[in-house]
Amino acid sequence: MAELLADHTTLRVGGAAAEFVVATTEAELVSAVREADDHGIPVLVLGGGSNLLVSDAGFDGRVVAVATRGVHADADACGGAVVRVAAGESWDAFVTHAVTQGWVGVEALAGIPGLVGATPIQNVGAYGQDVSETIASVRCWDRSDGEVHTLFHADCDFGYRTSRLKQEPGRWVVLEVVLQLELGDLGTPVEYAELGRRLGVDLGGRVPLTDVREAVLGLRRGKGMVLDEADHDTWSAGSFFTNPVLPAARVPEGAPAWPQPDGSVKTSAAWLIEQAGFHRGHGNDRVALSGKHPLALTNRGGATAADLIALAREVRDGVRERFGVELVNEPVLVGCAL
Repeated sequence: MAELLADHTTLRVGGAAAEFVVATTEAELVSAVREADDHGIPVLVLGGGSNLLVSDAGFDGRVVAVATRGVHADADACGGAVVRVAAGESWDAFVTHAVTQGWVGVEALAGIPGLVGATPIQNVGAYGQDVSETIASVRCWDRSDGEVHTLFHADCDFGYRTSRLKQEPGRWVVLEVVLQLELGDLGTPVEYAELGRRLGVDLGGRVPLTDVREAVLGLRRGKGMVLDEADHDTWSAGSFFTNPVLPAARVPEGAPAWPQPDGSVKTSAAWLIEQAGFHRGHGNDRVALSGKHPLALTNRGGATAADLIALAREVRDGVRERFGVELVNEPVLVGCAL
């Protein structure tokens, strides 16, 4: 029986895969990709499916589901913890483990769905932390030369929600992520105002790791950003659009503004969407903006990929017409386009 990709994505849409392979070891992962490449078969490497919108036609090729496991740490009081994590480990489970072990640096990234191997590609971030701040290296299979390479931090070209891995799509298959984490009981200094208010501390303050994790999970639940089978507001790919980074002169009056080191300004996609007239719950009984956060496009239970694309286009075009700002989708689109 054909494997429906709707069963493997948090948006719960997507047609069948022509072939579906589960790779539980690095050798199986590399072999599945290499064999398909050798025979000219298209490949989709599937992680947790939390940043993916697959067309209703599915994928006419080999889907390789990453299911590798393993967390190995080398820790000492002076140098911190060097932690090697297999690409197929759950990211949120790893964050929970890090907090219990007293590994500092990823506690504000709790509740983010998906697998560890996807985090350096997108340079996932939230509440003042980016995963790139703790990544030492990423070990990958390079489909262009058929070799395993280690990309050190400086090789990864990390930026806001991007990396070399994302900028060279289809080339790299992440096998393992190596993180350098501090040891301690307190989280990194709080740099995000909303999180500071939740914790009752000023910016720059530090609180126990467990408190940071719980506060972040509470904030994310309030926005429908923690997966819940019973809550259609969580049937999404998280934030569908990235926050635009603009020249200072192009930031709309009244919009949130976060100056960047290069002189540009990051503003809020959620603010732009709401100010353009698209409020929480906008849509229909199949697909709508989340009732908790305007950045999430959600499947209300009967959506198709085409429905989601239509809503995304409506929002993108409306923001462009109102503000002259082009929103960029964050999820990877497979077989469909905005």
